[in-house]
Amino acid sequence: MGLWYRVGSFGSLCFGKLRFKLRPQNRDVLDQFPKLISEERGILFAANHVSFLDPPMIGSLMPRPIYYFARKTLFESKLGGFLLPRLNAIPVNQEKPELSSMKRVIQLLKGKDSVLIFPEGERSEDGIMRKTGEQGVGMIVAKSGATVVPVRIFGAEKAFPRGAKKMKNHPISVVFGEPVRFDELISDREIDAKTRYQAIANQIMGAIAEITLRDSRGE
Repeated sequence: MGLWYRVGSFGSLCFGKLRFKLRPQNRDVLDQFPKLISEERGILFAANHVSFLDPPMIGSLMPRPIYYFARKTLFESKLGGFLLPRLNAIPVNQEKPELSSMKRVIQLLKGKDSVLIFPEGERSEDGIMRKTGEQGVGMIVAKSGATVVPVRIFGAEKAFPRGAKKMKNHPISVVFGEPVRFDELISDREIDAKTRYQAIANQIMGAIAEITLRDSRGE
């Protein structure tokens, strides 16, 4: 873990706890990391996307470094170009995802690394989740054989919603779901690749949608 990543992760955690009372739920799921990694599979964390706060808030709760996509234009500034790669960000063109970015994620997952991805592809306008995920997410899972851990973030859409200029002091909770495998669907040769990818993406979205918040404190 690099210095910049450690500083960024610790800073995000402190900021989240102080400003948003950041709380995880079902964090014991992360205790399965050693077992999941020992099976020579990377872990793909798949979360709903409601705010710019999602990556740092979720990432700060992880016991080990994760990689994540960031809009390619953010890398164009001197600060972004210097800092984002050191925070494990992978540039992606949201308008037209590039195959090179997808291949990078697949390679990371095959190498037992962890990646955070948002199957919806972009932040929600109103905090309501879509029922379908981006086909590319299904392709990543199918090509990498990664274990998927669904994650749902609550409250970030109120703390810093899309289009907002300022943040609000609203509690944020991150709830981890149980790991999901897609071995049967990946090996099913009776369906074509595109259908398989979309089915995986949709099932991931369904797993995220099933996650509920126990209480407002997120404890």
